[in-house]
Amino acid sequence: MREFVTIAALGVAMAVTGCSKSANSDGPVKREAGNWKTEVKLVKFEVPGMPEEMKAGMKQMVEGASGMDQCFTQEQVDKEDIAAELAKEGSGNGGECKWSKKDVAGGKIDVAGTCTANGQTMDMAMAGTMEAKKSDVTITTKGKIPTGGDMEMVMQVVSTHTGPCQAAAATKS
Repeated sequence: MREFVTIAALGVAMAVTGCSKSANSDGPVKREAGNWKTEVKLVKFEVPGMPEEMKAGMKQMVEGASGMDQCFTQEQVDKEDIAAELAKEGSGNGGECKWSKKDVAGGKIDVAGTCTANGQTMDMAMAGTMEAKKSDVTITTKGKIPTGGDMEMVMQVVSTHTGPCQAAAATKS
């Protein structure tokens, strides 16, 4: 189950880091500095033969990232560049991704590729919207599980600007 979480973390990390700087409508949208709250919902999780209690545990683990607050300073926002991160062909967290599609422009995100983490390879797709004060990205991960059979996981990650950073409550990224 740790492999699923690592692959999922790759997608969530990219969705949470969200938007990047652009002066025109053809490039990525620039995120507004301040406090951002992220909600994560497990929309679909199918693993043939997996006991229901393990599926419930996975849902709880993934959705445990919900409610996360992050403070982004203007300096951090100015340095963000999701297109450059995608161009690195890797996503950190011990995983690496090779992207076959990297469309991040005009307030939309449409990314697809293959990611490898912990020796396991999964197909990953991210699609959604990115605005100055909100991003809504659906992440679909498909692949073979170590015991054989196919796994599919669909998550929705919604990040919303909630106002200025709260010094005591926010965590800086």
